[in-house]
Amino acid sequence: MSASKETKKITGTWEDDPAHRRPRRRDFMQVGMIAGLGLSLGDFFRMQSAQAAQKHYESKEGKAKSVIHIYLPGGMAHQESFDPKPYAPIEYRGPLGTIKTKITGEVFSQNLRKTAQIADKITVCRSMSHGEAAHERGTHNMFTGYRPSPALNYPSMGSVVSHEFGTRNNLPPYVCVPNQPNEFAGSGYLSSKYGPFSLGSDPASGGFKVRDLTLPGGMTVGRWERRRSILNTVDAHFKNLEKSDALDAMDEFYQNAYAMISSKEAREAFDIAKEPDALKNAYGKNQAGMRMLMARRLVEAGVRFVSLTYGGWDHHQRIRDAMNGQLPPLDQAFAALITDLEKRGLLDSTLVVISSEFGRTPKINKDDGRDHWPKVFSVVLAGGGIKKGYIHGTSDATASEPDEKPLNVMDFATTIYNQMGIVADKELMAPGDRPIEIVDGGKVVRDLLA
Repeated sequence: MSASKETKKITGTWEDDPAHRRPRRRDFMQVGMIAGLGLSLGDFFRMQSAQAAQKHYESKEGKAKSVIHIYLPGGMAHQESFDPKPYAPIEYRGPLGTIKTKITGEVFSQNLRKTAQIADKITVCRSMSHGEAAHERGTHNMFTGYRPSPALNYPSMGSVVSHEFGTRNNLPPYVCVPNQPNEFAGSGYLSSKYGPFSLGSDPASGGFKVRDLTLPGGMTVGRWERRRSILNTVDAHFKNLEKSDALDAMDEFYQNAYAMISSKEAREAFDIAKEPDALKNAYGKNQAGMRMLMARRLVEAGVRFVSLTYGGWDHHQRIRDAMNGQLPPLDQAFAALITDLEKRGLLDSTLVVISSEFGRTPKINKDDGRDHWPKVFSVVLAGGGIKKGYIHGTSDATASEPDEKPLNVMDFATTIYNQMGIVADKELMAPGDRPIEIVDGGKVVRDLLA
């Protein structure tokens, strides 16, 4: 196969082109069905061609130029955050009070005081739902838009964005803060070159530096360039001996690394020390605050997808103490992030998402906590063409299941991709020349869009 055909096959524009691929058994069955409907063979191929054009639509930047995905591992309780039930019996309501928001008639949990004041700039979805009560499986859902499968490793949303759009301003398209949090945040069946760049240390730590981004002590730019030339010669030798995805990915990694190290603008994007103390204080000089401030710096500089994690939300015991400890820093940092993005004119082009793998059980358990509950939970969206001051869907009176407008994983992922300009039913090529849709069966939730 020629290089041009191979490239087209990988991006999904050649292999399924009816003019080039071999007929499959499914095609002959479809022909028989269409003939039974009185359509000609020409009609069939015209319909098939139209379908192929839809499946392989080329991605173009949408309203959201970047995404900041704030992931709360462990399963944050919706009742103690964005979907409190103040009128439910105490065993359902839980130990925390509520606070009024800037959305008329709506309340959040008492620890979301600052977010309540910017609620008119965000959307809260209170009807998120899936069927996976195990941490790993729920996490897979929220990072990939797919239920887990033993047959295939699906790519994360960040890796798909990296595949579709590539680098901008010599910066990696997909960055994890501080590190890749789980295996489902990786590139899956796509080449490893679409995996995330991890900072390697926490922006909240003293003396924070990004791993591998600075020249070693005593290393001049001239010596660095000579080493690069030697490395290129060695790489060329080994590539003549072996050809693999790993080598291609490593080559692209080095090329991107050289570009980042040699670019002052790229290096400075990661230099959180340049932010004024007043702004650091507004975000909070802690993990939540500094990670979100770093995320803002990265999208402002050109990173397309930032995935950051904060806290541990698997609160099977003493949920009151746990939420009182972890939620206020998140509340402060998130409100500061939305405000900061808006002041800089970046909110409309940056989609901010808060998610967790599932919610928590309707009833408080014997240990004063809540257990795993995927039937209904809350996610938050802001910016990037999303409605402002909107509550999407509801849970029932005890926060046990969706009551109105249930939101599934496929529709959630499809809507995020849509805002970035990616058609979610586009097919990418998995191992074995298997065309796989970016999301299978999802639809854009128009009610969420401004």
